[in-house]
Amino acid sequence: MTAQVDYLVALFTATSGASGELLGSDERELGHLVWQLVDVKNKELGRVNEILIKPDLSDPTEEREEEDVTEESVEEENGSGADCVSTAATFEAALNLFNLQLTNEVNSMGTGTSVCLCTDGQLHIRQVIHPQAASKNILLPDCFYSFLDLRKEFRNHFPTSDLKALNLHSMAESLSTPVDVPATWDPSATPDPSVPLPPEMAVTQVKAMGSIVLALLSEPLCHNFSNPERVSEKFETGTCSKMEKVCDSTVIRARGLPWQSSDQDIARFFRGLNIAKGGAALCLNAQGRRNGEALVRFVSEEHRDLALQRHKHHMGNRYIEVYKATGEDFLKIAGGTSNEAAMFLSREDQIIVRMRGLPFTATHEQVLAFFSPADGLKEPCPVSGGKDGILFVRYPDGRPTGDAFVLFACEEHAQCALRKHKEILGRRYIELFKSTAAEVQQVLNRYSSAPLIPVAPAPLVSMLPAVSLLPPPGGVRDCLRLRGLPYTASIEDILAFLGEFTHDIRPHGVHMVLNQQGRPSGDCFIQMTSAERALQASQRLHKQVMCSQRGANSRYVEVFPCSSEEMGLVLMGGSLSHTHTHTHSRSRSGTGLSPPPCKSRRLSPPSYSFAPAPPVLPTDAAALYPPIGQVLLAPRPLPPGHAYYPGAAQLYMNYTAYYPSPPGSPTTVGFFPSPSSLSSPGGLVRMPGLTYSSNGVKDLISAVQGYQYVPEDALMHAHGAVHAHDPARTLLTQPKEWVCI
Repeated sequence: MTAQVDYLVALFTATSGASGELLGSDERELGHLVWQLVDVKNKELGRVNEILIKPDLSDPTEEREEEDVTEESVEEENGSGADCVSTAATFEAALNLFNLQLTNEVNSMGTGTSVCLCTDGQLHIRQVIHPQAASKNILLPDCFYSFLDLRKEFRNHFPTSDLKALNLHSMAESLSTPVDVPATWDPSATPDPSVPLPPEMAVTQVKAMGSIVLALLSEPLCHNFSNPERVSEKFETGTCSKMEKVCDSTVIRARGLPWQSSDQDIARFFRGLNIAKGGAALCLNAQGRRNGEALVRFVSEEHRDLALQRHKHHMGNRYIEVYKATGEDFLKIAGGTSNEAAMFLSREDQIIVRMRGLPFTATHEQVLAFFSPADGLKEPCPVSGGKDGILFVRYPDGRPTGDAFVLFACEEHAQCALRKHKEILGRRYIELFKSTAAEVQQVLNRYSSAPLIPVAPAPLVSMLPAVSLLPPPGGVRDCLRLRGLPYTASIEDILAFLGEFTHDIRPHGVHMVLNQQGRPSGDCFIQMTSAERALQASQRLHKQVMCSQRGANSRYVEVFPCSSEEMGLVLMGGSLSHTHTHTHSRSRSGTGLSPPPCKSRRLSPPSYSFAPAPPVLPTDAAALYPPIGQVLLAPRPLPPGHAYYPGAAQLYMNYTAYYPSPPGSPTTVGFFPSPSSLSSPGGLVRMPGLTYSSNGVKDLISAVQGYQYVPEDALMHAHGAVHAHDPARTLLTQPKEWVCI
């Protein structure tokens, strides 16, 4: 808009909650809508109109059509000073009444038709009107999508003024404009923004705005109101290059989004604020699924600051956390370098659908046939652009990943396509999800990049300090570790399970372990008064059943003694990972422990050093079993541990703390003592690689049929399944069977 408008509408809103600079930050509904028409050409003020909105305390389904609007002209009873006071039952009714009254008053003056709203700051339109309309799915009149900020218009003539410090009283003083204020209000005092504004102050603020507008229009300023602020009506999708520069002061991170939310839902949550083109990027986890977070880029720092005020506002039944983020964070998610993706996303106003679980041999023709209407169905969902509207995701070597993105011309076709969710293509069912341009970039970046977990070069690892994070061996095992607790177990359930050993617990000695989501992990540490009682408790309670008072489930619980150093290491390291438990247990040290999570990899040593393993058999006993006895006399030391990845490496995985169990594993790594006595001279046979579903001794006896052995001397020593990443340790960490024949 370049020409001067005919009319300005000085608009002021007030809610039942915070006011001033915190207006709209508490999601309180609109309670007062006060406005006054200003004739720009004739420099005249119209009447002051006030619309009171009743709080909705009744059943929303109740019919209230006859009571929606009630006009009153009882200025004396109201006492607010408005010329016309009206009451509306709902927010939508108040907007309709405002539009109707404004149109009638403009038509009655008859000197022009162009109208623009004028507010004291950005909050009234961006933080009150638009968010409330979005939450109620109300279509706003066109006049609410452009407005003039009186503070910015004033600063054009007074450049030294600070926008955040400006208010109507300071502007009126600078313009030498008299303002009528209530006798009970001190204009020089700083009002408390957390306190609701008195009803009569809304009318006073509008009258002050009208006087300031007339002062700006008059000589010597002769201001031209011609550059209004714009509110985006629709979120624009688009692409972002990794080479693009994104300012850190324009990006926020939203957390707690529903998993099915889209970029349009994010734009609706931030309605009233202008999001940059393609500026809503949903984040994915290590499995390629949405993790409830998004990075949003706004057009300016001012809009970013307003977005931060929506911290813990609600999207449906969920509150959304809003934090500051950086431009680098945004580029990691939304930035892309693929020309193929740029061509695919160059078509604007297209709906993107993600296909997951495709056969590796799937072709463009099969995808087109998948979305073509079957016999007897009339719902078409044609792919936009044919083959050009399909993008297969591939690894750097060209192998397909089973993912693809498909374009549709309109929302109707996309919804029809989504109804084919989990239908069969070839011999596999296909998952369909509504996607975004940023998700396309993110998936392509993930699969087209280097290996997901790159191996660290040796020189980088060797530069790390060789400091062991594990507790020293030989500590006093005066603590207990309980593993496999019911997830509903409470402290009372644990004390009931310990029984007589409850008296041996130190004060505040029960420590529940939570996972990364803050939920019980099924583990617990207990500090005992002595190592003897801890050992007795582990021997008596190991694999006993614990019942939970808050749930019907009951589970057997494993009980192991451990040291306070081991307990402290786990509680400091974070969460537990039963997935990796068997991967690392008894392959690192005698404690069965390994270091804190990968996210602390800056402190991780290149490997772990262990004391030399003592002989498993005495010298005289080892002489009976050559050549195995010589190996047991001098156990081969384990090779160095896995190298940790450098801090700069990009890991597309969930950081999880490795905590193998139990802490009370044998003090000798990887070796298990043979029986102390043998019934008769013979050979010792080791049988690695037995299946997990074996029936124990029966399978062993069946395997050695035809050989001379003493059945009662058949001994099986089965250790829990442990798989090491290092092939060199496989023989030491796989299930072992010792048979005496």
